[in-house]
This record gives sequence, C-alpha cells and structure tokens, in this order.
Amino acid sequence: MTQELVFGNAGGVLLPDGYLAGVFEKVRSRGGLTISDEVQVGYGRLGEYFWGVEQQGVTPDIITIAKGMGNGQPLGAVITRRDIAEKFAEEGSMFSSAGGSPVSCVVGLTVLDILHEEGLQENARTVGGDLKAKLLTLQGRHDIIGAVHGLGLYLGVELVRDLDTLEPASVEASEICEELLREGCIVQPTGDYKNVLKIKPPLNITTESVDFFVEALDRVLSSRSRR
Repeated sequence: MTQELVFGNAGGVLLPDGYLAGVFEKVRSRGGLTISDEVQVGYGRLGEYFWGVEQQGVTPDIITIAKGMGNGQPLGAVITRRDIAEKFAEEGSMFSSAGGSPVSCVVGLTVLDILHEEGLQENARTVGGDLKAKLLTLQGRHDIIGAVHGLGLYLGVELVRDLDTLEPASVEASEICEELLREGCIVQPTGDYKNVLKIKPPLNITTESVDFFVEALDRVLSSRSRR
C-alpha cells in the first residue's frame, strides 16, 4: 500500500491523527508492505518532521523520495530494510542506466549538508508557522477563504463561494493565481475542484518574502471584494 502522508495535490490536507496506525496494521495483517510517498512532503518541508510519515507516529516498510533530494538534479531513492531489498534480487535483476551516478551522489550529499548547515528544516518550521498564522488572519478578513491546510512550508488555502455550503471557488482560484503572478508571486490552483491555492515555497524562504506574499494576496482578495 502506498500512501502520500499529506494530500499534496489536495492542497496540503493532513491525515487524521492515528489514521495510518490502523491502516498499517490492516495491511500488514494481510502480508502487505507499507510505502510512504515522501516526494512532495519529505526532506524537512513540514518543519516539525523530516519525513511526513512521522506526523502519524508510524514507521513504513519503504520510503520513496525524489525532487527535493536533488534540488533540481534528477535524483530519487527508495529507502527500505535489507530483507525487503534482498527480495528484489530473488525476483530477477534490475537495470538503471543512470543509477549510482557519482555526480548525482555528490549533489544528494550536498543537499543534505545544506539542509543541516543552514537549518532549513527549522526554517520551514518557524517561517512556515508564521506564514500559516498570517494566512489564518487573512481567513478572518476574507470570506472566500474557507480553510487553511498544511504544516511547515506545505500549505493550502481553500477558496469557497459560500462558507455554509463550501461551494468550491474554482474559477476565482484560477483568476487569483493570475493576479498573484502579476504581483510577483507564483501560486497554482490544486485540489479536486482546483479551488485550493498550493503554497510550497523554497525551504530557505525568509519572513520578508512571506510578508511580501501575504500582502499581495491580501491586496488581490481585497480588490476582488470591492468589484
């Protein structure tokens, strides 16, 4: 069973506490393996946790990671126990043309060094927490914001047309993203109804940049309410 630990494409929605403990138990009782998909939320992006699966307090059998691992260099990894890895050899050989590239290995090790030396996970925790708090403040001022999801520097602002019915504001979300682009901020709509602003900035984002974005979003939402 593969599980994304935060519903990234839904806008950073966290799983209910304790959810995976029950799911993992059911899967393993039937002889299955559990896989944590950390492609979007791993490597310290959540701030409080290096791996997203830690938020649920469970240990998967396999972790998959890419993207952030190479910071632009094509690089990914499968992390697992030795007994599981040895099973692959029993089932036949695996071939990868680019696997084990020395260049990619150096890049991957350098990324880990920078994460540690520059305190980027802590930055995700503190600056991400500040960003979420400011987005929640905007929620109190703009009725179009139905919820603020996520943790650290993986956040989602859900836009709705009505706070009672929670009708998705899909068209509005697309327009707001275009208006934010003119303000100098890159945000994309995501979620099943494309009504959630996906906010996933670099881990080294500063408080000043957060303020720039929040003020731009406030201006865009305020101008729409006056139309």
